[in-house]
Amino acid sequence: MRILISGASIAGPVLAYWLVRNGFDVTVVERTPTPRKTGGGHAVDLFRPAMQIVERMGVAEEIRAKATGTDALVIHRPEHKPVTLDLRKMFTAVSDNHVEIMRDDLSEILYNTTSSDVDYIFADSISAIGDDGEVTFEYSPAQRFDIIVGADGLHSNVRTLTFGPESDSTTWLGSYLAIFSVPNYLELDNVMEMFVEVGRIAGIYSAAHVNDARAGFFLRPPKPLDYHYRDTEQQKQLLRNHFGDMGWEVPQLLAELDRTPSFYFDSITQLRLDTWSRGRVTLVGDAAYCPGPAVGGSASMAVVGAYILAGELAAHVGDYAAAFAAYETEIGEYVRRSRSLAVASAKMLVPASRLELWAMVNAVRLINVLPAPVSRAAARLNAKGVRLHDSIAVKDYAASDRT
Repeated sequence: MRILISGASIAGPVLAYWLVRNGFDVTVVERTPTPRKTGGGHAVDLFRPAMQIVERMGVAEEIRAKATGTDALVIHRPEHKPVTLDLRKMFTAVSDNHVEIMRDDLSEILYNTTSSDVDYIFADSISAIGDDGEVTFEYSPAQRFDIIVGADGLHSNVRTLTFGPESDSTTWLGSYLAIFSVPNYLELDNVMEMFVEVGRIAGIYSAAHVNDARAGFFLRPPKPLDYHYRDTEQQKQLLRNHFGDMGWEVPQLLAELDRTPSFYFDSITQLRLDTWSRGRVTLVGDAAYCPGPAVGGSASMAVVGAYILAGELAAHVGDYAAAFAAYETEIGEYVRRSRSLAVASAKMLVPASRLELWAMVNAVRLINVLPAPVSRAAARLNAKGVRLHDSIAVKDYAASDRT
């Protein structure tokens, strides 16, 4: 059975790994001209279920070796002393098995794990999908596949071709996020620093295995911004417009916009589809159920979703409709719970008032003074909240493993 996957970031390579392991013929098409390499991207989180899956893939230690190493967050406010949050303590409470890693580091590890067994096509994308599996590419010759999977992110091309305009299935959660590479001129080591005001946050952090740093900006405007998601220059100007009068390190960070080699800007938007499959096409990861960038653990969900999809395809060989239905059943509750958590997290991400800013700082102080065993015990009582990702039980598909 021939399967085409669109997207080579996280969900795509994980899905490809497990499909090949179960005897499928897999092709991955990726819009970027080369495999994602270290040096770009931003920090993402893998929680216990995702770590269990990458352990089975044999890459968990490699992933741990590339952990960012960030263990403290320093919060600055106008006319106040800084407050420091112990991130190790926080993540220990949230997950029993957690790794923060730069997205490009993770993508590179997953690509290297699959590159010898999977046919990767770079610098290309899908332009049309026929009901019979005939796929037209922008540049490569057309081919026919039994199954087509969209693993191509929040702005999924496959989803648009199959389900219609993105606006029909997305909900803005009230904020925007920008991340771009800057020199590590503050010589940060295992520390993230951020400056917080009502409605906006600016910060900078580095990682143990990169030579530069990342500037991060969060904005909570009163209404949606008018811009195109592929217009980088317009997005940079939006940052200048909304943060140009901010103090602290912000002028220096904004000055790097004209020379940064890596820039990301997007709305914190949640994807809400009732189903992720139509005909012989299905979706996985952010293309299917992005809970919202920076608020919902989407990288961990992508790993789990890809593993489940591969397992159900292996368990229902020759009947993709049954496999898709089983996949949606298996991951459906996780998706619904992550949506609720992301909406709540988005409301707390950027303070909308002085009271919310006060509450943010005092929550940090409370975490710092609580003994670690107490904070872990309290977190375990909240499986629908901070412990959501660790509370997910993933089916063992080893019985259907063909190798």
